[in-house]
Amino acid sequence: MALLPHLVPSARGLLIFEAAARTGSFTATAAEFNVTQPSISRSVAELEAAIGVKLFERRARGIELTIDGRALHDVLGEAVTRIAETIEAIQRRKSSTKPVVTLSMSSSFVAHWLLPRLSEFNAAFPQVDIRFDLVPGVLRGIPDNVDLATRIVADDDESFHRWSFAPEIIFPVCSPAYLSARGPLDHKGDGAGHVFLWLTDHATPKWAKEWGNVVHRGTSRGVWHEFTDYSVILQAALNGEGIALGWVSVIASMLLKGMLVPASDLVIRTGQHHSLVAPRSKPLSPVVVEIALWLQAGIAKELDALAGMDGLSIGS
Repeated sequence: MALLPHLVPSARGLLIFEAAARTGSFTATAAEFNVTQPSISRSVAELEAAIGVKLFERRARGIELTIDGRALHDVLGEAVTRIAETIEAIQRRKSSTKPVVTLSMSSSFVAHWLLPRLSEFNAAFPQVDIRFDLVPGVLRGIPDNVDLATRIVADDDESFHRWSFAPEIIFPVCSPAYLSARGPLDHKGDGAGHVFLWLTDHATPKWAKEWGNVVHRGTSRGVWHEFTDYSVILQAALNGEGIALGWVSVIASMLLKGMLVPASDLVIRTGQHHSLVAPRSKPLSPVVVEIALWLQAGIAKELDALAGMDGLSIGS
C-alpha cells in the first residue's frame, strides 16, 4: 500500500477538499480557511490531478461531488470528525482540573463511617475531589448539584440510578462502659437510671410502640437530651453519656470494634432499605458508579461480619 504523501500533494489539500464537499461551496471553504476562492480552486485542482479523477462537477449553481468525490468524502469526512473529537478530548483533559463529585449523606455516616476510611477512599480514587453535602438529621430531598446520595426511595421511583446499600435496622446502643455501669435497658420499665440521646427529627410517637414504656416522656424517669445532629448523638454515646438509637448502616464499624454495644435485645426492622442513588436528571459519570460500588462493597462486608457476631440479631 502506497504511503499517503506519495498519493496526494499535501494533507492540507485533503482538508480543503473535505470542507468544500461539506459546505458545497469553494467560497465558503475559502472563508473557513481564510484564503481566496481561487486559492481553494487551485488546491482542489491539484488534488484531482494527483489522484487522476474529477472530484467535483463545476456547475453554474455551484459544485457537486462526483461518484469518486463522494467515495473519498465518505471516508475523509468521518476521519476528520473523529480526529477533531479526539483533539478536543485531549485538550479538555489537559486543561481541566480533577472532577469534583458531590456526595449527599448524613453527617453521622460521613463522620463515623467514611472519615475513618478516607485514606482508603483517596487511594481508590486519587483523581477525584469530593464535596460533602452533609445532612444532620433525617435524609429527605436531594439538591440538584448532588452526584450521589444515600436515601430511602420508593421501589417504583424512576428518578434515580440506584444501588442497594443497607436495610434499615435500628436498635438502642451505648458504650460498653455505660452498659457496665447502668445495666441493660428494660423497655417495660420507666427508664429510671438511664440517659436517652434523642434526635429532634425523630418524633416520639413514631417509635413509641417499639420503645415501650420508657419512651413516654410524661411517665419516664430517665433523663432525655435532644439534639438536631445525629453525629453528635453518636459521639455522646461513644463517650458513655447515654443510649442512642443506632442505624446499622452508620454504626456497623463501631459495633465490630466494640466501641458500641446493644443496650437491650430490641431490634427494629422498618422494612425499608437505604440505597445509593444518582439523579437521572444529569449524566451518570463512570467515576460516580465506581464510588457507589466501592461504598456498597464496604458496607456489605461489615453487615456480613455483624450477622456472624454473637449477641447481635441483625440478620434479614
